[in-house]
Amino acid sequence: MQPPGLELFPTLKPPHKTLIFYQISVLLITFLSYASFHASRKPPSIVKSVLGPEIQFKNTSSVQLDENPIGIDTGWAPFNGSHGPHRLGELDLAFLSAYSVGMYFSGHIGDRIDIRLFLTIGMLGSGVFTVVFGLGYWLNVHVLGFFVLVQIMCGLFQSIGWPCVVSVVGNWFGKSKRGLIMGVWNSHTSVGNIIGSVVASSMLGFGWGWSFVLPGIFIMVMAIVVFLFLLVNPEDVGIELPGEEVEMSVEGVSLVNSEKDEHEEAGPIHSENVDSLAAIGFLEAWRLPGVAPFAFCLFFSKLVAYTFLYWLPFYIRHTAVAGVHLSNKTAGILSTVFDVGGVTGGILAGYISDMIGARAVTSFGFLLLSIPALIFYRIYGSVSMFSNIMLMFLSGLLVNGPYSLITTAVAADLGTQSMIKGNSRALATVTAIIDATGSVGGALGPLLAGYISTRGWNSVFFMLILSLSLAGMFLIHVVKTEIKGKQNEGKWIWHSITGH
Repeated sequence: MQPPGLELFPTLKPPHKTLIFYQISVLLITFLSYASFHASRKPPSIVKSVLGPEIQFKNTSSVQLDENPIGIDTGWAPFNGSHGPHRLGELDLAFLSAYSVGMYFSGHIGDRIDIRLFLTIGMLGSGVFTVVFGLGYWLNVHVLGFFVLVQIMCGLFQSIGWPCVVSVVGNWFGKSKRGLIMGVWNSHTSVGNIIGSVVASSMLGFGWGWSFVLPGIFIMVMAIVVFLFLLVNPEDVGIELPGEEVEMSVEGVSLVNSEKDEHEEAGPIHSENVDSLAAIGFLEAWRLPGVAPFAFCLFFSKLVAYTFLYWLPFYIRHTAVAGVHLSNKTAGILSTVFDVGGVTGGILAGYISDMIGARAVTSFGFLLLSIPALIFYRIYGSVSMFSNIMLMFLSGLLVNGPYSLITTAVAADLGTQSMIKGNSRALATVTAIIDATGSVGGALGPLLAGYISTRGWNSVFFMLILSLSLAGMFLIHVVKTEIKGKQNEGKWIWHSITGH
């Protein structure tokens, strides 16, 4: 179905516009739409220091304060007591648990109905409940159940976004440069976090409610743009994508054969791609090669990424940097350095994985290097502002690299692999399975951080390092398979050249 915006502006229809124009427009619209999702998801982490209990210093004579006096942080019931961090962690759990459960269903539904309309509903619902959370400030709400219920509804609506946008992008782009394209495109996550952090932090001086209202309005405006202009498939405007490369399987590893004139092989595959429109079953998707290892890897990888997403501003606020405790606003804005590193990491991981043709090897390398990066950030991040920024940037780059790669290029690869003959209607289901499993870890991380942080931040960082180690372990078998596949590919190419 063509979006109504094309009827309002006929010049946007073929033959006035080319395939490149539509691909760029799809990338831009989906980029902004998911950036708005993350912008509306960021305020709870920024507001934590305002809602939570007042910071207590053991040696007040040796501590300097930023422009915000400590007495201002009086907290907001029911989050301002001794169990405030626990309640804040439970609030994160409410959102992310609903998000995880909703993800399994939203991917299944997204393969069966109009994705553009489904995505619009998700964005509007997310915007409404983000604004409702902020209204708790002016309505003077102090009931935990109200905030938990709003977060549950936010999580359910937000779960619609990811399977939809990945499915749309997967429909418009082939595999050849998918890692780099999706690495750049997936920076929407970090860009959205940055927008949400800056807006929410800047609004704290006017009352924490505004930190929710403005991001909520932003995502609702973007919902209108999606409804009017998003094209889900090239077929919606009568465009056919250039023929995909023929894939050959050597010992379970996909190899690319660029000789398009081998009609004996290319013809049947192409016809099956066109006719393969039936949506894949949930259990069938789980059994696809590579889905389970990457899903469980993302479980632990996302646990780490979401702990930073929801607790980094709180950690910065409660940890002196060069002997100075920063204000809520400064801590919130400073935390965006992690997301800037995430943008770089996502692009770098996508480029490297395209260059070497090995998604698992790339992800494993990033996970391995992120462990010492977190250790150094914990030990030396408080020495000076420069060391804090540099180590936070490096941590964001290495933590978000594999997270970004798995949720985009890997999910799209697995959802369009040759075993299911390029079935585009499997893409949202596979994407949802991988990201939903990751989101379970994403829900667990912030909850554990809320409880463990009361024992000391060293314990929190130990949990994060252990999670990164487990994430890497789940990829070991896939890494071995990729390395073996590269060896077989070299033998196959040598055989093609020499005939021996």
